[in-house]
Amino acid sequence: MVVETVFIQTIDGVEIEADIIRTDAVTPRAVVIIGHPHPLYGGDRHSHVVRALQEAASQADCHSIAIDFRGVGNSGGFHDDGDSERLDLAAACELADMIEPECPIIMSGYSFGSVVAMNVSNPWIAAWLSIAPPTSLMTSSSVAANNHRPKIIVMAEHDQITTPDAMREAMSGWDNVHFIEAPGVDHFFAVDALAISTKALQCALSEI
Repeated sequence: MVVETVFIQTIDGVEIEADIIRTDAVTPRAVVIIGHPHPLYGGDRHSHVVRALQEAASQADCHSIAIDFRGVGNSGGFHDDGDSERLDLAAACELADMIEPECPIIMSGYSFGSVVAMNVSNPWIAAWLSIAPPTSLMTSSSVAANNHRPKIIVMAEHDQITTPDAMREAMSGWDNVHFIEAPGVDHFFAVDALAISTKALQCALSEI
């Protein structure tokens, strides 16, 4: 996979660093946009789960865009507890339209990044894919919650932050949710990140 690193600008003028991996497929199936885990705990776009999602996307004939949220790495701005970070992923949607116009977007993320992703709205978002979203960070109803488009939620069997039962309860009133349980792993997905990402992405693609 060839990684192309670019800078994109958000609507509020912040420069965000992003990695693009393009598929060689003549007709890409989707553009997968990925948000990374919590930056205050070392999260960035180089997370092994983010990279696994990009590899899964490439194998599934999809483009992918992984960003560093504001205040992380070479991105400008400052951390904003997931609020302004929505604008970072919104800017990635604009980049997706430049890369592959009118192509479905799968808005995804891991941990903190998945919570931010579920608060992003764009007409081309065809599905949300969230790996281990911490329900404690969902301080209000997510944009995705009542949207008719599919939500693929990956739950780690031994998640230390949000158990699978707590996840199901927190999302019990959401529309069109598909839960995938990842057996034998905790919140940090030390093993099987690619296999789990591939399964979740294939589920998302089958629903759009």
